[in-house]
Amino acid sequence: MFTDRQAFRAAFLYQLQTMHGKSLEEASPQDKYTALAGMVRDYISNAWVETNKHYESKGEKQVYYFSIEFLLGRLLGANLLNIGVRAEWEKWLVEMGIDLNQLENEEPDAGLGNGGLGRLAACFLDSMASLQLPCHGCGIRYKYGLFEQKILDGYQVEHPDNWLKNGTMWEIRKLDKAVQVKFGGNVWSEEKDGKLIFHHEHFQTVLAVPYDIPVIGYQNSTVNTLRLWSAETVQEDFDLLAFNQGNYVKAVEYKYSVESISEILYPDDSHYEGRVLRLKQQYFLVSAGLQSIIRRFKKKQGSIMDFAEKITIHINDTHPAMAIPELMRILMDEEGLSWDDAWQITRNTIAYTNHTILPEALEKWPVDIMKTLLPRIFMIIEELNKQFCSHLWNHYPGDWQRIASMAIIADNYVHMAHLAVVGSYSINGVAKIHTNILKRDVMKNFYHFYPYKFNNKTNGITHRRWLLKANPELAQLITDSISPSWIYYPQYLSTLLRYSEDAAFLEQLDRIKENNKMNFANWIHNKYGITIDGSSIFDVHVKRIHAYKRQLMNALRILELYSRLKDNPSLEMVPRTFIFAGKAAPGYYLAKRVIKLITTLAAVINNDPAIQGKIKVLFLENYSVSLAEMIFPAADVSEQISTASKEASGTGNMKFMMNGAVTIGTLDGANVEIHEEVGDDNIVIFGLTAGEVMDYYQKGGYRPWELIQSDVRLKTLLDQLINGSLPVPREEFRVLYDSLVNSDEFFVLKDYAAYVEAQEKIDSLYRDNNRWNKMCLSNIAHSGKFSSDRTISEYAIGIWKANPVVIGDIREPY
Repeated sequence: MFTDRQAFRAAFLYQLQTMHGKSLEEASPQDKYTALAGMVRDYISNAWVETNKHYESKGEKQVYYFSIEFLLGRLLGANLLNIGVRAEWEKWLVEMGIDLNQLENEEPDAGLGNGGLGRLAACFLDSMASLQLPCHGCGIRYKYGLFEQKILDGYQVEHPDNWLKNGTMWEIRKLDKAVQVKFGGNVWSEEKDGKLIFHHEHFQTVLAVPYDIPVIGYQNSTVNTLRLWSAETVQEDFDLLAFNQGNYVKAVEYKYSVESISEILYPDDSHYEGRVLRLKQQYFLVSAGLQSIIRRFKKKQGSIMDFAEKITIHINDTHPAMAIPELMRILMDEEGLSWDDAWQITRNTIAYTNHTILPEALEKWPVDIMKTLLPRIFMIIEELNKQFCSHLWNHYPGDWQRIASMAIIADNYVHMAHLAVVGSYSINGVAKIHTNILKRDVMKNFYHFYPYKFNNKTNGITHRRWLLKANPELAQLITDSISPSWIYYPQYLSTLLRYSEDAAFLEQLDRIKENNKMNFANWIHNKYGITIDGSSIFDVHVKRIHAYKRQLMNALRILELYSRLKDNPSLEMVPRTFIFAGKAAPGYYLAKRVIKLITTLAAVINNDPAIQGKIKVLFLENYSVSLAEMIFPAADVSEQISTASKEASGTGNMKFMMNGAVTIGTLDGANVEIHEEVGDDNIVIFGLTAGEVMDYYQKGGYRPWELIQSDVRLKTLLDQLINGSLPVPREEFRVLYDSLVNSDEFFVLKDYAAYVEAQEKIDSLYRDNNRWNKMCLSNIAHSGKFSSDRTISEYAIGIWKANPVVIGDIREPY
């Protein structure tokens, strides 16, 4: 597009003038950011239009990936990288006195997701476009993210995450593509010409307005679409008559009731209104998305009977599971199809990814809420349940217990995972061990009934963001050593193993890690005023705060280590910096107390000169994609210590691995496959296996109190939580103490001794610099398997039957 710096400069200045009416000298960093982002959007606009034209003209199957979250991170840097102009544009910006990194920091992290589910969806979008697959995302345009986390006096405090306060440069509002979504009301039926016709009346109508975000493939001409839906009012939202009569609340209540649907990610569902709002969100997403897809399909591709051959709807966990009855509703009530034809199309269109075995994450909705809010949808689910239970009866006559355990509606609840399994043609887990647990335990009865539906697709991450962008110095070393082929074919990273005995290469690898650690240490000092030892082991535990992820076990070990240092300041050990980050759900009391314990330890340890700075503890607030991009390249040790069998996959483990960190972890989730790839010598595994954990759950036999009484170390450690030795009220950590002593549901105490031993092994391994660098290299070299390009290729071939549509050579930029 730009042949030289003069053309680039002229275009940039033009953007400043037209968007802000300012010269370069007058422009703020925010002005410069929007000008550059505008240039990128202009640059890809033609390719975006051409991509959609190609998909229509080729007639290939298109995939729509429905997810309640898309944790995109900042897009400017990633888009510049994917277009293939980042290095050149950065150089030209420097000549204009502009720092590209500063402009990138002006962009807020999009508040469209919270954790691994949303980040996985974002990585998948990148791989879909980079592999030139006709696949698009469908989500909700939340006005506010989950929350902005602040740590005040050591406690998590939630503030609104108003990420859209300055708007976003990456979306295009398309009011002409809006659809209507209906809630409440009543449904009645009549027979007409031998067909049963359903009428829905007295409902509330919500306007779903799409905002499209371009998803740019890596150095090709593919630009797919992430469509986000915003809830808006259909009618005039200000009741002037009510206002003039003094009823000011009524004047705006309709507007607020509607807009609340897309107001915030994961509204608190601990009360009735919150549960209703969550259900509204989920139906709003699938109804808007499906209406839009069907309207476009009919306009461009013809007969609705061919829908399943040309369209796949993939639901990311159970949040979009109402896509099943909603597709049935549209096909029957709006397209006039029979039940049998609608069901044939639906069950051949929808595929489902399961992400958890945790009971609280397997969604279920009270019948009374769904029946009131979504009367027609509930009618369809009721009929699906009736027919499914009839099939089960024919297959298992008299086995009422089995049928009840598999029913879609049972105990006055609609079980969304059951609905998803029955209405999908494919059900996949996200790691080998997770899929096996689904088959053997959580969904055992469904697997026996539908064995052909179940399959595994181990998660992956986009190596373009998490290595090429986040760790440019390491990426350059890899490119210089094995060519840029790894960027297009990440499995080529395995050729790095040829450098395992190359002292010069290992020294370069070590130097890059040191640089990344020092840069991160400087950032921490500038933000928090805390000085950390750049030569210490950076031991990192970043993820959602949850009991099964066992941040508590890590904290207990730090408390023990601190006590040992207090008794013996000359204790022989490599200095270590413990870094935590992650959010606890606002209503999750125990998780928030874990954060308080970590921050209390930090306040005590970081200010105790007696331990000679041998350990430091940090809790970094408001964990985000942009923060993660700094953390992963600097990490030495990756904490992946969840209770075996609880983590479906994990993707943080893959990001750490790809950046040369060594995993300390249980045989849980994708840790199992990482272990298979790198071997015993390049990972530190400890703790109960998934089978042992499941045996304890099923057969009992674990009594934490007996373990505590027989282990003086554990008893002393736990007493410190409640005996006043920490500078907090005695009852501050009582809930943590009780959770361990009374049940220890996630086997923190059972695995504790093995965890301490594994940490001592880490200390020993790190002392041998050459061996440690070889371990880091092995992890990087084997990380190609965990690229989302591999995962998406498996989805495309094994589930979607979707083919690439080549718009431009994948090896050539625009």
